[in-house]
Formats: sequence, structure tokens, C-alpha cells
Amino acid sequence: MSTTLLLVLAAVVVAALALMYRKQSRRYRAVKELLDAADALEARLRAARAEIEAVAGDEDNDPVRQALREMLRQRLWLQQHGDKATVEELGTVRASIDTARGRIEAQLAQIERARL
Repeated sequence: MSTTLLLVLAAVVVAALALMYRKQSRRYRAVKELLDAADALEARLRAARAEIEAVAGDEDNDPVRQALREMLRQRLWLQQHGDKATVEELGTVRASIDTARGRIEAQLAQIERARL
């Protein structure tokens, strides 16, 4: 009887550890994907800055400057809240980064069309 109880207890412990690992793995992937997306957007913004400023000038509504400010806000949020953020919250921040990248890509496409 004690062997059966011991096996059941061991199975429960293994299942609990597997669940904890899976949750941490999902969170790790979410943070990694968020940081990768942020890095990619920041690199794209820096590469596009000169091109947009050449067309738009040094205006207050410079989309690159606005996007870089938003990127800074997102990185500060991640620094302050990332360790306690849920996977869903991390996904929301990632989605906002993807949206910002889409806006910049659309603006770059407009600039390219204007040049032609």
C-alpha cells in the first residue's frame, strides 16, 4: 500500500514540475519574442530615420521619433513590470510593437511611391 501511495505522490510531483516548467517556458518564449520584436523594430526605425527625415524634414510629427518614443515606453514598461507580467500582457505589448512596425512600413512605402 505504501509503495502505491509513494508512486502516486511521485507522479503528482512530476506532473506539478512539468506544469511549472511549461508555464515558465511559455513566459520565457513570450519575453524572448517581445524583445526580438522590439529589437527588430528599433533596428528598422534607425535604418529608416534618415530616409523619412529626408522627405518629411525635422518636424515634430516625425513618425520615426514618435515610434522610438513609443519603443522606449514599452522597454521601460517591460523593465518595470516584465517580471510580474502575464503571458497575455506580454502578448499585448508584442502586438503593439507589431502594429507600430506596420505603421512605419506603410509610411516607408508611401515615401517610396512619392519618390517614383
